[in-house]
Amino acid sequence: MSWRAVVAALAVVLAAGCARETGRLTPELARRIQSEGVVHRADNLKFRRSHDVGRYDAGWREGVASIIVTRTSVLIHRNEQVFLEINPRSRRFLQVRRERERIRIRSGSGGSSEVWSFEPPDSAEAWAKDIRAVMRDRGN
Repeated sequence: MSWRAVVAALAVVLAAGCARETGRLTPELARRIQSEGVVHRADNLKFRRSHDVGRYDAGWREGVASIIVTRTSVLIHRNEQVFLEINPRSRRFLQVRRERERIRIRSGSGGSSEVWSFEPPDSAEAWAKDIRAVMRDRGN
């Protein structure tokens, strides 16, 4: 095998390994989400997670994750790893804000709060409205 063929094969393997596919769910979670009725879904979005908002040690990180909004829940995840789930059993303080084309979801209060923000692939207004509906239905 020539060195060019080896380099080309290595490039293909590295490109596949670097792809940031974040939308895979466990079969059980996928069934549950489907049964709830998916309203919005976006995979492989750039998120900013701010933590300890309002404290001296506040910070933030950017990463790639997926979000699913159903009629009764909101799920931010990277494949099987769930970062934030909002459902009828959620008891934390929750708030959603739209700032132009960006959505900000605040979870928690005081020093334990975190904010997940992202730009949805389509109407930010519709996403914010449907996320608020999930929060309203849980009594918040």
